[in-house]
Amino acid sequence: MSSIDRSQSVGGTRTYEVRTYGCQMNVHDSERLSGLLEDAGYVRAAEGADGDADVVVFNTCAVRENADNKLYGNLGHLAPKKASRPGMQIAVGGCLAQKDRDTIVKRAPWVDVVFGTHNIGKLPVLLERARVQEEAQVEIAESLEAFPSTLPTRRESAYAAWVSISVGCNNTCTFCIVPALRGKEKDRRPGDILAEIEALVAEGVSEITLLGQNVNAYGSDIGDREAFSKLLRACGGIEGLERVRFTSPHPRDFTDDVIAAMAETPNAMPQLHMPLQSGSDPVLKAMRRSYRQDRYLGIIEKVRAAIPHAAITTDIIVGFPGETEEDFEQTLHVVREARFAQAYTFQYSKRPGTPAAEMDGQIPKAVVQERYERLVALQEEISWEENKKQVGRIQELMVAEGEGRKDGTTHRLSGRAPDNRLVHFTKPDQEVRPGDVVTVEITYAAPHHLLAEGPALAVRRTRAGDAWEKRNAAEQAKPAGVMLGLPKIGVPEPQPAVASGCGCD
Repeated sequence: MSSIDRSQSVGGTRTYEVRTYGCQMNVHDSERLSGLLEDAGYVRAAEGADGDADVVVFNTCAVRENADNKLYGNLGHLAPKKASRPGMQIAVGGCLAQKDRDTIVKRAPWVDVVFGTHNIGKLPVLLERARVQEEAQVEIAESLEAFPSTLPTRRESAYAAWVSISVGCNNTCTFCIVPALRGKEKDRRPGDILAEIEALVAEGVSEITLLGQNVNAYGSDIGDREAFSKLLRACGGIEGLERVRFTSPHPRDFTDDVIAAMAETPNAMPQLHMPLQSGSDPVLKAMRRSYRQDRYLGIIEKVRAAIPHAAITTDIIVGFPGETEEDFEQTLHVVREARFAQAYTFQYSKRPGTPAAEMDGQIPKAVVQERYERLVALQEEISWEENKKQVGRIQELMVAEGEGRKDGTTHRLSGRAPDNRLVHFTKPDQEVRPGDVVTVEITYAAPHHLLAEGPALAVRRTRAGDAWEKRNAAEQAKPAGVMLGLPKIGVPEPQPAVASGCGCD
């Protein structure tokens, strides 16, 4: 078959689909992969294509024990489709690709391209090389070739954006494989970060989330221990930037100057995601976490003193090797003391290649499950109690897109409060667009969301809403073969339940 025949597609345009697994870094990388493909002439497949695109890209995660089984199951599902569609290509990137390398094409020889975490910018070239040479291309770089934020992008939101400030991690947590796959921490220059943020604001973005594997360690690579607090303060001087968030920090690096910068910078949101992992000092030591319970609770106390209405969320691992009932009770104690708005809880999962996977004292599944259920029940109770305290408060919501699954049937819209709580509110009579700001009174609380059932107190149209409207009009005007409709991710959530910093921050 000729190369012309092999590249045929509906409407003469090759389509693509990117499937993302794992942490916020992967979500950000996938936006870049989409941008690279569109820059190379591909167009996004219609929503729900389910493997019918000409190019399917898997951006993988390696932190769960069954990550490879999930990948190979999905690849197996695509094998017959690829066999029946000459010219279709499959690419695998991300952390699992960085880890497994040649194993992927041995187990799934119908895969065309394997690329790693350090060279995502090579995807279009590798796809073309695989097409021309008619053989799989495996290229794994050992060090970062370009920061993700320097590559073309197709952002999932017109009004909110991720901004990568560093990649890699210098920690050696025994349960985490990320440093081995993402490498040592490498920081971007502050001027480059601020220039990117200013460019995003000029496009209409009004909320940014500073992103790093260990975001508040920023500065260690450039020799400035106060670089992160300085960066937060500098964001406060960018006109038009209404909201600044960051994820995920590490308690070891959470200093008083960062707390002061959060409290004193007007657009720094009153929200903090602070991974705990365990409340037990012996378990924290076994995890190689460089803080203990007193240090962690001390940070929470300082944050609450400086920012009284801050919503604090966390990650917790249940059933780490050697965890006793007494250790677990210490975790419950910290949860009661810290009163997290939400906790993203994980049952310990062996990460092949990590020290913890080889430790003695692996906890039986039934014991882990029972502890996990107790933790979830306690946190649900606390989340509900903390949300009930919001009833009667006046909140300014940034209208979100795709975050209210029942909005169509309830005639509501959804938005995020400054502290990142999700609020469903009565749809105003006037037009409201994602990115606009609506002022409401909270009338009801559930464990995971709030309601504002009365009429909106105020509606403010924004440049971000204008950007969403312009982008949506451009999407609708595209010819056949391009995705129609709206992007679904909306405001970047610093702590998605399935991907909160890979549970390893």
